[in-house]
Amino acid sequence: MSGKSKKKKGAGSSTIVLNRKARHEFSIEEKFEAGMLLEGWEVKALRAGRVNIAESYVTVKNGEAFIFNCTINPLQTASTHINPEPKRIRKLLLNRNELDKLTGLIERKGYTLVATAMYWKKGRAKLEIGVAKGKKLHDKRADEKDRDWKRDQARMMKNR
Repeated sequence: MSGKSKKKKGAGSSTIVLNRKARHEFSIEEKFEAGMLLEGWEVKALRAGRVNIAESYVTVKNGEAFIFNCTINPLQTASTHINPEPKRIRKLLLNRNELDKLTGLIERKGYTLVATAMYWKKGRAKLEIGVAKGKKLHDKRADEKDRDWKRDQARMMKNR
């Protein structure tokens, strides 16, 4: 028994933040996991949950991926010798193959890259990037109709 690793129970979720708006506005076809290049104060703010990725998007420039409009609000206890910038552009860490694939999808097929979730994995902050295409108004209505129908179906099955 001494060889097994011990996990903390009830330590909380590894999810930092979800972008539910992205799932409503876009149809996400493929997902990638990327690491983030962060400063120390940003990691502390992530642990406190002071992050917003609702308006953020990802671009690929010169063979590197960057996230824009990701707001990480600094804690009040941030050090005085640094100047925290909440909306700075942050570099994403991806493999060369993944970067090439993303570049091809964006340029040729007209897709966009959106941040769908941020979470902890083995003590490191990871960002889930979705390769997405914008939904039209009728697509959003159809999704809402399907969601309502599934909810009604579950309600009917429960009452059986």
